[in-house]
Amino acid sequence: MGTWSVTEARSWARERLANAGIDSVDADVRELLEWACDVTSQLDLPAALDPEQADKLRAGVSERALRIPLQHVTGRMYFRSLTLRSVPGVFVVRPETEVLAGLAIDEAAAAVAARGEARVVDLCTGSGAIALAVATESARTEVWAVEKEPDPFALACLNRDRVGACGVHLVRGDATHPATLGFLDGLIDVVVTNPPYVPTDEMPTQPEASADPHSALYGGSADGLDIPCQIIRRSLTLLRPGGTLLMEHSPSQDEALRTYAASLGMVEVSTSTDLAGRMRFLRACAPR
Repeated sequence: MGTWSVTEARSWARERLANAGIDSVDADVRELLEWACDVTSQLDLPAALDPEQADKLRAGVSERALRIPLQHVTGRMYFRSLTLRSVPGVFVVRPETEVLAGLAIDEAAAAVAARGEARVVDLCTGSGAIALAVATESARTEVWAVEKEPDPFALACLNRDRVGACGVHLVRGDATHPATLGFLDGLIDVVVTNPPYVPTDEMPTQPEASADPHSALYGGSADGLDIPCQIIRRSLTLLRPGGTLLMEHSPSQDEALRTYAASLGMVEVSTSTDLAGRMRFLRACAPR
């Protein structure tokens, strides 16, 4: 077989993915080419793929055409400035959650400015993405991250070691249980969480979504509010007076979660939007 130019390889990959009904064809082809050639930029791609690179690209495109999530094909996912490991059976982080992490980083910075240090808890950490982003982007900040399920917990440990975030303490446990991180009750500046919250009538239907574990999506009740409400209660106990809870949720849940947080006595309750302008993030503070 002769050489396969990058232009030819890109055209072949685009056609295969378009025919498979992939929406993000151009972005996926860019990532698959960089992954196959082991480079970090399109500028670093070779003029032509060698046989090993060509075989890797063909295999990757074939898997993606079967609607296997791109991050499971490449084994990596991007979150803010981090490149994290991705494995089947663990929820793939979404771009909107980068906004949530940014809000937590800002709150941690405010705590550092006020007290010289910050303590942050990430409940339902999954792959560890939020906790690791906070730890690597926030000076003088200590982070505890809680995950119950074994596969996400193992991946979070792996990602912590890969990133080198020694300030992240990973805890295997139920994020809603009072005993989990009980020694930190009343001491936390920021609780950040992307819990399972999807209502039954909003469960995603695209083929890739079937790769995400049900336990990472479903909110525990038909309206998806059971687990988020338990998390709010636990967060109120963890937070110091004036500390802040930040929670990702469905746009359909914004009013219900604001009402619930206020009913527990939380103050400064509000909702902010995601990258698409949807009401997506609850902010609520513990009373002083």
